[in-house]
Amino acid sequence: MRTRTSMVRAWLAAAVTAAITAAVTALTLTAVAAPAQAEGIPSVGRNWAAPGPYAPEVSIGAVHTLYYPQNMGAHGEKHPVVIWGNGTGVLPGAYTLLLRHYASHGFIVVAANTPASNFAITMRSGIDLIEGLNADPASVFHGKVDLDRIGSAGHSQGGSGAINAAVDPRVDTVVAIQPGPLNDVDLIDEPVLFLAGQFDAIVWPVLVKGMYNDADHVPAEYAELRGATHFGTGISGGDMRGPSTAWLRYWLMDDQNARAEFFGQNCGFCSDSGQFSDFRRNGLAKQIP
Repeated sequence: MRTRTSMVRAWLAAAVTAAITAAVTALTLTAVAAPAQAEGIPSVGRNWAAPGPYAPEVSIGAVHTLYYPQNMGAHGEKHPVVIWGNGTGVLPGAYTLLLRHYASHGFIVVAANTPASNFAITMRSGIDLIEGLNADPASVFHGKVDLDRIGSAGHSQGGSGAINAAVDPRVDTVVAIQPGPLNDVDLIDEPVLFLAGQFDAIVWPVLVKGMYNDADHVPAEYAELRGATHFGTGISGGDMRGPSTAWLRYWLMDDQNARAEFFGQNCGFCSDSGQFSDFRRNGLAKQIP
């Protein structure tokens, strides 16, 4: 049963119902509140851009490359999944330090081995792959995957792919890093973080901002990284690494330090003008306590 997804979707349905009562609204906002921390997942404070507590491992396959924590489940924890889409013309190795970073924070990253990820076919098949590995007693992933917590993320063409992948009901949240234009935000019903670069000359911030404006039916936030260019995201994730990690840690790990960066009256990132040249939250995101 997809508990977090069900809560978010129920809340969204309530938010767009004109006749909703104040009492139901209060109950709904309470439902969005999350536990203090996913069981067994260590806290990192607010050090989102720093390596996490897990040593990362990499396994390169024919169709997907997997980045995952060594000693998975050592404390009884199960690990959320992030399916990843690459930018045009490159493979996961172009983002190796970023994807290893996610693995160090406890995520299992299933990266599509394709330089053309826009339509998310290989990205979505990565969920099937990890479901099979979780069920396989001979696999290192056996019984260690949290299949109820799956995010889609990607850069450039892969950022567009991350949006398209979210039509899959198994996906719970989206991180679209400098996403290309070939997607339909109206088709998704998951919370989404749009990341843009202030000096991105390939995917202009105004284009990403347009996608954010279209996402008025889901909790959505727009973060424009000060001084960031398009290609600075490669390899390490650049300035995108910290905010994307924080978003994933909240929605997939219930990290309350991460939630405080994005939500509430005095959210940490909202006034961080040193890191962001523009930061916006839509009406539904502002309703999350």
